[in-house]
Amino acid sequence: MLPFARPTIDEETIQGVVEVLRSGWIASGPNVKEFEAALSRYLGGRPVRTQTSATAGMEHALLVCGIGPGDEVITPAMSFAATANVIVRAGARPVFVDVADLDTRNIDFDQVEAAITPRTRAILPVHFAGLPVDMDRLYAIANKHKLRVVEDAALAIGTRWRGKLIGSFGDLVCFSFHPNKNITTIEGGAVSGGSPEEVRALELHRFHGQVKTGVDEFDYPFAGGKANLSDVAARVGLGQLPRLEEFNARRRQLVARYFELWKDNPPVRLPARGDDGHSWSFFAPLLPLDHLRITRRQYIEAMAERGIGVGIHYPAIHTFTAYRKFGYREGQFPNAERIGRETVTLPLFPTMEFSDVDAVVAATNEILRGARR
Repeated sequence: MLPFARPTIDEETIQGVVEVLRSGWIASGPNVKEFEAALSRYLGGRPVRTQTSATAGMEHALLVCGIGPGDEVITPAMSFAATANVIVRAGARPVFVDVADLDTRNIDFDQVEAAITPRTRAILPVHFAGLPVDMDRLYAIANKHKLRVVEDAALAIGTRWRGKLIGSFGDLVCFSFHPNKNITTIEGGAVSGGSPEEVRALELHRFHGQVKTGVDEFDYPFAGGKANLSDVAARVGLGQLPRLEEFNARRRQLVARYFELWKDNPPVRLPARGDDGHSWSFFAPLLPLDHLRITRRQYIEAMAERGIGVGIHYPAIHTFTAYRKFGYREGQFPNAERIGRETVTLPLFPTMEFSDVDAVVAATNEILRGARR
C-alpha cells in the first residue's frame, strides 16, 4: 500500500533513540535542549521552545499573548480543527474568514481587515500545505491595528518567504513535528519567537506552571498544563533536522512530477504551485465532483483497491458541531466549504519514487475519466 504520507527515519536516528532509552533519561533532558538549540540556529538564532504538539504550542502562544475570555482571534475557516480549537480553549472567540481562492487556500486578508473589531486581539493565519501567506500584508495589518500574530506554521517547517525562513522572523510561529509533516519527532511541536518573558512563560505553560524556588521548594504562579517534549522524541528530531532541506527538495521534485504529468487537461484542480520557498507538506488537488458520477468516498475506495492511500486535508472548520454553536453555518465561507468537499491528499513523502507518482496519476486518470458525467 502506498500511503499518502510516511516518515523517513534513518538507522543512525534509530540507534540514537536506543542510546537515549539505555541512558535512563528519557523525559525532557539534554536532547530537548540540544534540539531547541539546533532549531534556533536553523531559524537564525530566534528563541525556540518545544512542546508535545503544535496544538499545545499554539494554545500556549495565545495564552502568553494574554488572549482570553472576551477576546476575538481571526483565523481561516480552512485548516485542521486544532487551529480554531486552541482559540476556544484559551477562552476566546474564533472569528472565521474565508480563504482567498481555491488554489492557494490561504487566508483572505481583505476579509481579515473587514473582520477586525474592538475585541480583536490577534490573527492566527495558516501557511496552507507549506505555501506561505503574504507575510508583508499580514504584518502590515497586524501592526496597523496593534494585533498579535500567532502563525500556524504546522505545515511550513522549511518554507521561505522572499528567501527568509518562516519562523526566523515575525511574532510567535508554531511548528508541528507529527509523523506526516516534513520532519518528525514522532509527536511534537515548537514555538519560535517571543520576548524573554514570553519564552519563560512558554516554559512554564508546558510543565504545570512550576517555578523552582530552591532545591526543595516549588511554586505555581498559575495552573499550567503538561506538554514537555521527551528526550526520545527530541533525539528523533535531532536526526531529522539536518535532513530537512534534503527532504523538502525531494518533495518539490515529486510535486514537479505531478504537475508535469498533469500539465494538459488534468482531471483534477491542482493547488497553487508557488515557488521554491514552498515546502509542500502535502499535495491536495480538488476533485471536480459536480462533473463526476462518483463521490469522493468512492474515489478514495477505488484508489485503495489499487493500493494507493488518500487523505483529506481538510473539511471546513465552521461546519463542525463545536463551531455551529458559535452561530456559524454553511454558506458563509464558500471557498473553504468547496475545498472541504472536494479535496483529496495524494501520496507525497521523500522516499517516494517518480514511478509512484506515475502510478497515482495513472490511477486517478483512469478512475475519474471513467466517471465523467
